[in-house]
Amino acid sequence: MKFSHSIQFNAVPDWSTHYIAYSNLKKLIYQLEKVIHLASGGDGESRPLIQHEDPEIVFVRALDVELEKVLSFYTVKERELFEEVQNLLRDVDAFDEQSGDTDQERQLRPPTRGSEQQRPLRARSESLPSRASTDDGSNSDQSDNENTGLNTRGKQRRLSTGRRKSSTVIPGHMMSSIGDMTASTEMTRSRRFSTTFDDDYAEQAVLFSSGIMLKKRIINLYVQLCELKSYIQLNRTGFSKVLKKFDKIVDRQLRSKYMDTFVDTAYAFRPETTKTLEEQIHLMVHAYMDIVTQGDEAAATRDLRSHLREHVVWERNTVWRELIGMERRAEAASLGHTLLARDTDPTSHRLQGDDELVLPTKEIATPLGRFRLPAWLVSSTLMTLIIIFAIFFALLFMPIMKKPEQQNCLALLVFVSLLWATEAIPLFVTSLIIPFLCVVLRVFRDADKPHHRLGAKATTDAVFSAMWTPVIMLLLGGFTLAAALSKCGIDKRIATFVLSKAGTQPRTVLIANMAVAAFASMLISNVAAPVLCFGIIEPMLRNLPAGSNMSKAVIMGIALASNVGGMLSPIASPQNIVAIGLMEPPPTWGEWFFIVIPVGVISLLLIWVLLLLTFQPGKGTSIVPIRPVKDRFTGVQWFVTLVTVATIGLWCASHQLEAEFGHMGVIAIIPIVLFFGVGILTKADFNNFPWTIIILAAGGLALGKAVNSSGLLHTVTRLITEDVQDFSLYGVLIVFSSLILVIATFISHTVAALIILPLVYDVGKGLDEPHPNLLVMAGVLMCSAAMALPTSGFPNMTAIMKEDPAGQRYLQVKHFISRGVPSSLLTLLVTVTVGYAAMRVVGM
Repeated sequence: MKFSHSIQFNAVPDWSTHYIAYSNLKKLIYQLEKVIHLASGGDGESRPLIQHEDPEIVFVRALDVELEKVLSFYTVKERELFEEVQNLLRDVDAFDEQSGDTDQERQLRPPTRGSEQQRPLRARSESLPSRASTDDGSNSDQSDNENTGLNTRGKQRRLSTGRRKSSTVIPGHMMSSIGDMTASTEMTRSRRFSTTFDDDYAEQAVLFSSGIMLKKRIINLYVQLCELKSYIQLNRTGFSKVLKKFDKIVDRQLRSKYMDTFVDTAYAFRPETTKTLEEQIHLMVHAYMDIVTQGDEAAATRDLRSHLREHVVWERNTVWRELIGMERRAEAASLGHTLLARDTDPTSHRLQGDDELVLPTKEIATPLGRFRLPAWLVSSTLMTLIIIFAIFFALLFMPIMKKPEQQNCLALLVFVSLLWATEAIPLFVTSLIIPFLCVVLRVFRDADKPHHRLGAKATTDAVFSAMWTPVIMLLLGGFTLAAALSKCGIDKRIATFVLSKAGTQPRTVLIANMAVAAFASMLISNVAAPVLCFGIIEPMLRNLPAGSNMSKAVIMGIALASNVGGMLSPIASPQNIVAIGLMEPPPTWGEWFFIVIPVGVISLLLIWVLLLLTFQPGKGTSIVPIRPVKDRFTGVQWFVTLVTVATIGLWCASHQLEAEFGHMGVIAIIPIVLFFGVGILTKADFNNFPWTIIILAAGGLALGKAVNSSGLLHTVTRLITEDVQDFSLYGVLIVFSSLILVIATFISHTVAALIILPLVYDVGKGLDEPHPNLLVMAGVLMCSAAMALPTSGFPNMTAIMKEDPAGQRYLQVKHFISRGVPSSLLTLLVTVTVGYAAMRVVGM
């Protein structure tokens, strides 16, 4: 949540116009940024007419106005509340005297207000009648609430308060009536009850009602004093944050100077002012303790604090929480389709006064007449599902395989692959279907010969054990590192530091952004990296002309570089996790880096040259430099950095530490326990993990296990191996790499890896020169290299959704096809040459 939202949520509604205008000051900063940029470059017509005025002077003038507004309101409000406090304390003293406390009882109380002694209420021989009510016309429920605690502690009387301006607790006319009532009561009172009652009923009722009014006044004043203290805190934080933003965007050093000279020395923000305010709050606690809780300060504080609103805490988002927001915006933009064909356009949502929403219908002409049916019954999505189910049932009963478990597994494989490829239902839902069908169709066999077909219970154990493996823990560990790095701002610090060194030359800025995107993809996954990078370049995009080729080039460059970065580390993308789960033995991080770093660097340079030639971003472009974060590293940031480096180091040495840890997935537990255990990450952050990706990977592992256990994979591999047995290893590499590249272009990278890589591994194992790990490694690199369409990978989908301030998308589908197809082919060429050589060197 941004700080501007924090002010909105925490501000007192009646005082909303008296807080610092944080959003307006931010807009002024962006305007000054544009003025500075236009003054330093661009043509003469676009330059501002007034260039002599220093932006710092303009901003300080606006800050002075806001500071004067805040101070004026605080001074008036403080004087008003402090006067009410004094009036209230006089009323409390008068009430204590009226209630008839003795001097001896008063001396038993601790001091509350300076030299004054707290005056407890005199113990009654009888408690007040429960039927006593307030004089403000409240209903019975409210009366019960107000009377809470008044008749506890044996027979002592507890009184509540209300808000009144007068210094006299009981008005004169009421006292006269009380006197008359007392006199008449004295005349008629029986001597037998003279020792039972101290006062008459009327006096008790009046005092009780006055106590309720005092209690209300104490609560109300306590709440307002606490709100005034929060008012000081919020405004001081607002001045500090807006000055920090000004220094960052305009590259000045105004924050410390202005805060020390003007803000911290102002009356409202002085420590002694806050101390005086806290003393007034403490007086209200003691007044409440005197009137209501009979000297119990802890109970008084607890009761009064229960009336305060909860403070909404400002907290930095993790990349996963931002991704959830992006997914919601994508759904609102109708990028995803639902089976019921509901209109997800946000402009069509039902508003107050609109008619009830109904599902759209479509009229169908038949020989029997014209019929109107719900639109989802004749939608393309439902037709696709019907066709897929028809193919599934046909394969179940069509005798293709000799063994029933292999026949059923073939039907399952084709069914799931078609659902994944068409996305007729969400990908993770398809993954959840896999264990159900594995059990119902009984596709698992015993691992030992003669490979008996397993029953439903044994199949259940086998399929669910295949879904949760150390590979899934490795994926969770990667998500945890990404969340911690982004929440502490470490990823942004590193990225802005690198980009700040890039200068203002378009070609240099472009390659720097691509390098940062690739590095971020390697460290925090290629799903999260585009979100980070697009946020960093926002100031630069704001100051580029509408339709600038530079904005298109840098957004396209970040997307393509993030795809390439998806191959740079085992945790960079889910398909890498799938590949590691298949390879035997799995490669170490060192071996992975040795192969993919040369492939990634060369591919990035070739794509950079392609973007420079096609977009020509340097023509008439003036770029605002990106400012690095100047704050010092905190202790939490050092802790997160050390844990991250240590975890990656252990992953790199996982083969040498196999006797201690067994698998990289076990090492992944270390950052999860540390970051969530010490509170750097919270349960909300854990819930915001992309669990759909985890379910998708788990379903794919279950499918791979089913295909292997049923014997179907062995049968299909034998048939394919017979066709490619005359090919050399290099020829098989080119064939499968090209095939995977084409398939991954049209379906999800992870889905392509789940479907094809198990087959590739078995084919490689069955060759005369077996190199299964080499083929799987090349195949998973090609999954990341598929970037020809906007739907080819999450980085492309993030880039196509990026909009300018006018709501227009920076990129169109044609931009991806014209640059994405050549980029995919260039990466394929680098993989089958440089990558192949590196794989042979490491012994794959």
